[in-house]
Amino acid sequence: MTDLFAPLALRGVTLRNRIGISPMCMYSCADDGLPTEWHLIHLGSRAAGGAGLVLTEATAVTPEGRISPYDLGLWSDSQVAAHARLARAVACCGAVPGMQISHAGRKASRVAPWMGHHAATPGWTPLSPSAAAFGDYAMPEAMDEAAIEATIADFVATARRALEAGYQVLELHAAHGYLLHQFLSPLSNRRNDRWGGDFEGRARLPLEVVRAVRAAIPDSVPLLVRVSHTDWVAGGWDTEETVELSRRLKALGVDMMDVSSGGLDPAQKIPVGPGYQVPGAAAVRAGAAIPVAAVGLITEPAQAQAVLAEGRADLVLLARASLRDAYWPLHAAAALGRTEAVAAPPQYERGWSTLGKMGLATALEAPMPPLG
Repeated sequence: MTDLFAPLALRGVTLRNRIGISPMCMYSCADDGLPTEWHLIHLGSRAAGGAGLVLTEATAVTPEGRISPYDLGLWSDSQVAAHARLARAVACCGAVPGMQISHAGRKASRVAPWMGHHAATPGWTPLSPSAAAFGDYAMPEAMDEAAIEATIADFVATARRALEAGYQVLELHAAHGYLLHQFLSPLSNRRNDRWGGDFEGRARLPLEVVRAVRAAIPDSVPLLVRVSHTDWVAGGWDTEETVELSRRLKALGVDMMDVSSGGLDPAQKIPVGPGYQVPGAAAVRAGAAIPVAAVGLITEPAQAQAVLAEGRADLVLLARASLRDAYWPLHAAAALGRTEAVAAPPQYERGWSTLGKMGLATALEAPMPPLG
Protein backbone atom coordinates (compact mmCIF):
# COMPACT_ATOMS: atom_id res chain seq x y z
CA MET A 1 0.00 0.00 0.00
CA THR A 2 1.43 3.39 -1.01
CA ASP A 3 1.47 5.78 1.91
CA LEU A 4 0.77 9.52 1.64
CA PHE A 5 3.87 10.20 3.71
CA ALA A 6 6.24 7.78 1.97
CA PRO A 7 9.17 9.31 0.07
CA LEU A 8 8.97 9.31 -3.71
CA ALA A 9 12.13 8.89 -5.78
CA LEU A 10 12.14 10.32 -9.33
CA ARG A 11 15.52 9.89 -11.02
CA GLY A 12 18.04 11.79 -8.88
CA VAL A 13 15.45 13.57 -6.74
CA THR A 14 13.56 12.27 -3.71
CA LEU A 15 10.39 13.97 -2.47
CA ARG A 16 9.92 13.71 1.29
CA ASN A 17 6.28 12.65 0.82
CA ARG A 18 3.57 12.15 -1.85
CA ILE A 19 2.02 15.61 -1.42
CA GLY A 20 2.73 18.30 -4.00
CA ILE A 21 1.58 21.86 -4.59
CA SER A 22 0.00 22.20 -8.01
CA PRO A 23 0.93 25.12 -10.29
CA MET A 24 -1.48 28.00 -9.66
CA CYS A 25 -1.28 31.35 -11.43
CA MET A 26 -0.88 34.26 -9.04
CA TYR A 27 -1.02 37.11 -11.63
CA SER A 28 1.36 39.04 -9.40
CA CYS A 29 4.35 39.99 -11.56
CA ALA A 30 5.11 43.33 -13.08
CA ASP A 31 5.37 43.22 -16.87
CA ASP A 32 8.76 41.52 -16.63
CA GLY A 33 8.04 37.89 -15.73
CA LEU A 34 10.03 38.14 -12.51
CA PRO A 35 8.87 36.45 -9.30
CA THR A 36 8.05 38.94 -6.57
CA GLU A 37 7.87 38.95 -2.79
CA TRP A 38 4.37 37.53 -3.21
CA HIS A 39 5.69 34.42 -4.96
CA LEU A 40 8.42 34.05 -2.34
CA ILE A 41 5.93 34.07 0.53
CA HIS A 42 3.26 32.08 -1.29
CA LEU A 43 5.46 29.16 -2.36
CA GLY A 44 7.76 29.35 0.66
CA SER A 45 4.78 29.01 3.00
CA ARG A 46 3.63 25.85 1.30
CA ALA A 47 7.10 24.39 1.49
CA ALA A 48 7.22 25.19 5.21
CA GLY A 49 3.78 23.57 5.47
CA GLY A 50 5.25 20.17 4.69
CA ALA A 51 4.69 19.54 0.96
CA GLY A 52 7.21 17.32 -0.77
CA LEU A 53 7.08 19.13 -4.14
CA VAL A 54 6.26 22.78 -4.81
CA LEU A 55 5.70 23.77 -8.44
CA THR A 56 5.70 27.31 -9.77
CA GLU A 57 2.78 28.66 -11.70
CA ALA A 58 2.88 28.33 -15.50
CA THR A 59 6.16 30.00 -16.44
CA ALA A 60 6.25 31.34 -19.98
CA VAL A 61 8.95 30.52 -22.51
CA THR A 62 8.36 33.78 -24.41
CA PRO A 63 6.67 37.11 -23.58
CA GLU A 64 3.79 36.29 -25.93
CA GLY A 65 3.47 32.89 -24.27
CA ARG A 66 2.16 34.42 -21.06
CA ILE A 67 -1.49 34.09 -20.11
CA SER A 68 -1.36 37.67 -18.88
CA PRO A 69 1.28 40.40 -18.52
CA TYR A 70 1.38 39.54 -14.81
CA ASP A 71 2.63 35.95 -15.18
CA LEU A 72 5.99 34.40 -14.45
CA GLY A 73 8.43 34.01 -17.31
CA LEU A 74 11.91 32.66 -17.89
CA TRP A 75 12.60 33.63 -21.48
CA SER A 76 15.77 35.59 -20.70
CA ASP A 77 19.00 34.96 -18.83
CA SER A 78 18.33 38.20 -16.97
CA GLN A 79 15.41 36.49 -15.17
CA VAL A 80 17.47 33.64 -13.71
CA ALA A 81 18.65 35.44 -10.56
CA ALA A 82 15.13 36.28 -9.35
CA HIS A 83 14.03 32.69 -9.94
CA ALA A 84 17.09 31.41 -8.08
CA ARG A 85 15.97 33.30 -4.99
CA LEU A 86 12.52 31.70 -5.23
CA ALA A 87 13.94 28.20 -5.73
CA ARG A 88 16.24 28.64 -2.71
CA ALA A 89 13.31 29.76 -0.56
CA VAL A 90 11.36 26.60 -1.37
CA ALA A 91 14.35 24.32 -0.87
CA CYS A 92 15.35 25.86 2.45
CA CYS A 93 11.96 24.84 3.86
CA GLY A 94 12.46 21.21 2.89
CA ALA A 95 10.43 20.92 -0.32
CA VAL A 96 11.77 20.18 -3.79
CA PRO A 97 11.34 23.25 -6.02
CA GLY A 98 9.91 22.56 -9.47
CA MET A 99 9.02 24.72 -12.44
CA GLN A 100 6.07 24.32 -14.77
CA ILE A 101 7.16 25.49 -18.23
CA SER A 102 4.41 26.77 -20.48
CA HIS A 103 3.20 28.65 -23.54
CA ALA A 104 -0.39 29.89 -23.40
CA GLY A 105 -0.98 29.88 -27.16
CA ARG A 106 -4.40 31.27 -28.05
CA LYS A 107 -5.32 31.77 -24.37
CA ALA A 108 -2.71 34.51 -23.98
CA SER A 109 -2.87 38.29 -23.61
CA ARG A 110 -5.60 38.40 -20.94
CA VAL A 111 -5.99 40.32 -17.69
CA ALA A 112 -5.97 38.78 -14.21
CA PRO A 113 -9.31 37.09 -13.43
CA TRP A 114 -10.26 39.62 -10.75
CA MET A 115 -9.83 42.45 -13.27
CA GLY A 116 -12.66 41.20 -15.45
CA HIS A 117 -13.07 39.08 -18.56
CA HIS A 118 -11.22 40.98 -21.25
CA ALA A 119 -7.96 41.26 -23.11
CA ALA A 120 -4.85 42.88 -21.72
CA THR A 121 -4.22 46.50 -22.70
CA PRO A 122 -1.81 46.86 -24.36
CA GLY A 123 -1.82 43.25 -25.42
CA TRP A 124 -0.35 41.15 -28.21
CA THR A 125 -1.48 38.76 -30.92
CA PRO A 126 -1.64 35.20 -29.55
CA LEU A 127 -0.20 32.22 -31.42
CA SER A 128 -1.92 28.89 -32.01
CA PRO A 129 -1.82 25.90 -34.35
CA SER A 130 -4.75 27.39 -36.27
CA ALA A 131 -6.55 30.70 -36.63
CA ALA A 132 -9.34 29.55 -34.30
CA ALA A 133 -10.15 31.59 -31.20
CA PHE A 134 -10.99 30.32 -27.73
CA GLY A 135 -14.56 31.58 -27.29
CA ASP A 136 -14.57 35.38 -27.42
CA TYR A 137 -10.80 35.67 -26.95
CA ALA A 138 -8.69 37.39 -29.61
CA MET A 139 -8.21 35.60 -32.91
CA PRO A 140 -4.78 33.94 -32.83
CA GLU A 141 -2.23 33.84 -35.59
CA ALA A 142 -1.64 30.37 -37.02
CA MET A 143 1.97 29.36 -36.44
CA ASP A 144 4.17 28.69 -39.44
CA GLU A 145 6.97 26.14 -39.55
CA ALA A 146 9.56 28.65 -38.33
CA ALA A 147 7.41 29.65 -35.34
CA ILE A 148 6.90 26.01 -34.37
CA GLU A 149 10.61 25.23 -34.54
CA ALA A 150 11.38 28.39 -32.54
CA THR A 151 8.89 27.31 -29.86
CA ILE A 152 10.67 23.98 -29.42
CA ALA A 153 13.93 25.88 -28.93
CA ASP A 154 12.22 28.25 -26.47
CA PHE A 155 11.07 25.35 -24.28
CA VAL A 156 14.61 23.97 -24.25
CA ALA A 157 16.14 27.35 -23.37
CA THR A 158 13.71 27.89 -20.50
CA ALA A 159 14.36 24.37 -19.17
CA ARG A 160 18.08 25.06 -19.08
CA ARG A 161 17.56 28.37 -17.30
CA ALA A 162 15.26 26.71 -14.77
CA LEU A 163 18.00 24.27 -13.81
CA GLU A 164 20.53 27.09 -13.62
CA ALA A 165 18.14 28.84 -11.20
CA GLY A 166 18.05 25.79 -8.94
CA TYR A 167 14.73 24.15 -9.78
CA GLN A 168 15.10 20.39 -9.41
CA VAL A 169 11.99 19.12 -11.20
CA LEU A 170 10.61 20.30 -14.54
CA GLU A 171 7.03 20.00 -15.75
CA LEU A 172 5.92 20.77 -19.31
CA HIS A 173 2.39 22.16 -19.53
CA ALA A 174 0.32 20.38 -22.17
CA ALA A 175 -3.07 20.83 -20.48
CA HIS A 176 -5.85 23.34 -19.83
CA GLY A 177 -6.13 24.59 -23.38
CA TYR A 178 -2.64 26.07 -23.62
CA LEU A 179 -0.39 25.76 -26.65
CA LEU A 180 0.73 22.12 -26.49
CA HIS A 181 -2.82 21.05 -25.67
CA GLN A 182 -4.06 23.16 -28.59
CA PHE A 183 -1.90 21.08 -30.91
CA LEU A 184 -3.21 17.83 -29.39
CA SER A 185 -6.92 18.53 -29.72
CA PRO A 186 -8.75 18.34 -33.07
CA LEU A 187 -11.06 21.07 -31.79
CA SER A 188 -8.24 23.63 -31.91
CA ASN A 189 -5.76 22.05 -34.32
CA ARG A 190 -7.19 22.28 -37.83
CA ARG A 191 -3.92 21.95 -39.69
CA ASN A 192 -3.40 19.58 -42.61
CA ASP A 193 0.41 19.56 -42.52
CA ARG A 194 2.74 17.37 -40.45
CA TRP A 195 1.75 19.24 -37.27
CA GLY A 196 -1.96 18.40 -37.51
CA GLY A 197 -4.57 16.05 -38.89
CA ASP A 198 -4.48 12.60 -37.31
CA PHE A 199 -3.17 11.64 -33.89
CA GLU A 200 0.39 11.35 -35.20
CA GLY A 201 0.38 14.91 -36.50
CA ARG A 202 -1.41 16.47 -33.54
CA ALA A 203 0.88 14.77 -31.03
CA ARG A 204 4.03 15.72 -32.93
CA LEU A 205 4.78 19.07 -31.24
CA PRO A 206 4.39 17.88 -27.62
CA LEU A 207 6.54 14.85 -28.44
CA GLU A 208 9.20 16.96 -30.13
CA VAL A 209 9.27 19.41 -27.21
CA VAL A 210 9.74 16.54 -24.77
CA ARG A 211 12.39 14.92 -26.95
CA ALA A 212 14.35 18.17 -27.16
CA VAL A 213 14.03 19.07 -23.47
CA ARG A 214 14.96 15.57 -22.28
CA ALA A 215 18.07 15.66 -24.47
CA ALA A 216 19.07 19.05 -23.07
CA ILE A 217 18.84 18.29 -19.35
CA PRO A 218 20.85 15.95 -17.13
CA ASP A 219 19.65 12.38 -16.76
CA SER A 220 19.23 13.00 -13.01
CA VAL A 221 16.49 15.61 -13.52
CA PRO A 222 12.87 14.37 -13.36
CA LEU A 223 10.62 15.47 -16.23
CA LEU A 224 6.84 15.62 -15.80
CA VAL A 225 4.14 16.47 -18.34
CA ARG A 226 0.75 17.88 -17.37
CA VAL A 227 -2.09 16.79 -19.64
CA SER A 228 -5.82 17.23 -19.81
CA HIS A 229 -6.95 13.64 -20.20
CA THR A 230 -10.17 14.82 -21.87
CA ASP A 231 -11.59 18.02 -23.31
CA TRP A 232 -15.02 17.09 -21.93
CA VAL A 233 -16.38 17.90 -25.41
CA ALA A 234 -17.60 15.37 -27.98
CA GLY A 235 -15.07 14.99 -30.77
CA GLY A 236 -12.25 16.46 -28.71
CA TRP A 237 -9.10 15.05 -27.13
CA ASP A 238 -9.97 12.04 -24.97
CA THR A 239 -8.64 9.65 -22.36
CA GLU A 240 -7.76 6.91 -24.84
CA GLU A 241 -5.55 9.32 -26.77
CA THR A 242 -4.01 10.52 -23.51
CA VAL A 243 -3.03 6.96 -22.62
CA GLU A 244 -1.36 6.49 -26.01
CA LEU A 245 0.43 9.84 -25.73
CA SER A 246 1.62 8.88 -22.25
CA ARG A 247 3.09 5.62 -23.56
CA ARG A 248 5.10 7.57 -26.09
CA LEU A 249 6.17 10.18 -23.57
CA LYS A 250 7.39 7.46 -21.24
CA ALA A 251 9.51 6.05 -24.06
CA LEU A 252 11.08 9.50 -24.49
CA GLY A 253 12.07 9.70 -20.83
CA VAL A 254 9.12 11.35 -19.10
CA ASP A 255 9.00 10.23 -15.48
CA MET A 256 5.46 11.14 -14.44
CA MET A 257 2.20 12.29 -16.00
CA ASP A 258 0.31 15.03 -14.15
CA VAL A 259 -3.27 14.27 -15.14
CA SER A 260 -5.82 17.08 -15.18
CA SER A 261 -8.65 17.80 -17.64
CA GLY A 262 -10.53 20.43 -19.63
CA GLY A 263 -9.72 24.02 -20.46
CA LEU A 264 -9.60 23.67 -24.25
CA ASP A 265 -13.13 24.60 -25.32
CA PRO A 266 -15.79 26.80 -23.67
CA ALA A 267 -18.38 24.14 -24.57
CA GLN A 268 -16.90 21.74 -22.02
CA LYS A 269 -19.23 20.04 -19.56
CA ILE A 270 -17.13 19.07 -16.56
CA PRO A 271 -18.66 16.76 -13.92
CA VAL A 272 -17.00 18.58 -11.04
CA GLY A 273 -16.99 16.73 -7.74
CA PRO A 274 -14.54 15.33 -5.19
CA GLY A 275 -11.64 13.67 -7.00
CA TYR A 276 -13.35 14.08 -10.37
CA GLN A 277 -10.08 13.78 -12.33
CA VAL A 278 -8.72 10.77 -10.45
CA PRO A 279 -10.31 8.23 -12.87
CA GLY A 280 -8.32 9.84 -15.68
CA ALA A 281 -5.12 9.57 -13.68
CA ALA A 282 -5.86 5.94 -12.89
CA ALA A 283 -6.52 5.18 -16.57
CA VAL A 284 -3.18 6.69 -17.59
CA ARG A 285 -1.31 4.87 -14.81
CA ALA A 286 -2.79 1.51 -15.79
CA GLY A 287 -2.77 1.99 -19.56
CA ALA A 288 0.68 3.53 -19.98
CA ALA A 289 2.42 1.90 -16.99
CA ILE A 290 3.82 5.26 -15.91
CA PRO A 291 3.69 7.01 -12.52
CA VAL A 292 0.98 9.67 -12.32
CA ALA A 293 0.03 12.65 -10.21
CA ALA A 294 -3.66 13.14 -9.45
CA VAL A 295 -5.19 16.58 -8.99
CA GLY A 296 -8.64 18.15 -8.71
CA LEU A 297 -10.80 18.53 -5.61
CA ILE A 298 -8.64 16.25 -3.50
CA THR A 299 -9.23 18.04 -0.24
CA GLU A 300 -9.39 15.59 2.68
CA PRO A 301 -6.47 13.63 4.15
CA ALA A 302 -8.31 10.29 4.10
CA GLN A 303 -9.35 10.93 0.48
CA ALA A 304 -5.76 11.64 -0.55
CA GLN A 305 -4.51 8.54 1.27
CA ALA A 306 -7.14 6.41 -0.46
CA VAL A 307 -6.15 7.62 -3.93
CA LEU A 308 -2.62 6.38 -3.31
CA ALA A 309 -3.50 3.25 -1.34
CA GLU A 310 -5.89 2.08 -4.05
CA GLY A 311 -3.17 2.43 -6.69
CA ARG A 312 -4.84 5.19 -8.67
CA ALA A 313 -1.91 7.61 -8.42
CA ASP A 314 1.62 7.95 -7.09
CA LEU A 315 1.49 11.61 -6.05
CA VAL A 316 -1.35 13.89 -4.97
CA LEU A 317 -1.27 17.54 -6.03
CA LEU A 318 -3.17 20.15 -4.04
CA ALA A 319 -4.43 23.42 -5.45
CA ARG A 320 -7.34 25.28 -3.84
CA ALA A 321 -7.05 23.20 -0.67
CA SER A 322 -3.52 24.50 -0.24
CA LEU A 323 -4.70 28.09 -0.76
CA ARG A 324 -7.04 27.62 2.19
CA ASP A 325 -4.41 25.88 4.29
CA ALA A 326 -0.70 26.25 3.56
CA TYR A 327 -0.05 23.67 6.30
CA TRP A 328 -2.34 21.00 4.83
CA PRO A 329 0.37 18.27 4.97
CA LEU A 330 1.01 18.88 8.67
CA HIS A 331 -2.71 18.97 9.42
CA ALA A 332 -3.20 15.80 7.36
CA ALA A 333 -0.55 13.98 9.39
CA ALA A 334 -2.33 15.00 12.60
CA ALA A 335 -5.74 13.97 11.23
CA LEU A 336 -4.43 10.55 10.18
CA GLY A 337 -2.58 9.99 13.46
CA ARG A 338 0.78 10.27 11.72
CA THR A 339 2.35 13.31 13.34
CA GLU A 340 5.76 11.66 13.16
CA ALA A 341 5.51 11.47 9.36
CA VAL A 342 5.81 15.18 8.52
CA ALA A 343 8.29 17.30 10.44
CA ALA A 344 7.41 20.92 11.03
CA PRO A 345 10.28 23.38 10.54
CA PRO A 346 12.31 23.37 13.77
CA GLN A 347 11.35 27.01 14.29
CA TYR A 348 7.69 25.86 14.48
CA GLU A 349 8.22 22.60 16.34
CA ARG A 350 6.88 23.87 19.69
CA GLY A 351 3.51 24.56 18.08
CA TRP A 352 3.19 21.29 16.19
CA SER A 353 4.58 18.99 18.86
CA THR A 354 1.94 20.32 21.26
CA LEU A 355 -0.77 19.65 18.68
CA GLY A 356 0.45 16.11 18.13
CA LYS A 357 0.52 15.24 21.81
CA MET A 358 -2.69 16.93 22.92
CA GLY A 359 -4.97 17.31 19.93
CA LEU A 360 -6.11 20.69 18.62
CA ALA A 361 -8.83 21.50 21.17
CA THR A 362 -6.64 20.68 24.16
CA ALA A 363 -3.62 22.47 22.71
CA LEU A 364 -5.58 25.67 22.27
CA GLU A 365 -6.49 25.67 25.98
CA ALA A 366 -3.11 24.56 27.36
CA PRO A 367 -0.78 27.05 29.07
CA MET A 368 2.18 27.78 26.86
CA PRO A 369 5.74 28.77 27.70
CA PRO A 370 6.93 32.19 26.58
CA LEU A 371 7.77 32.40 22.86
CA GLY A 372 10.17 35.32 23.11
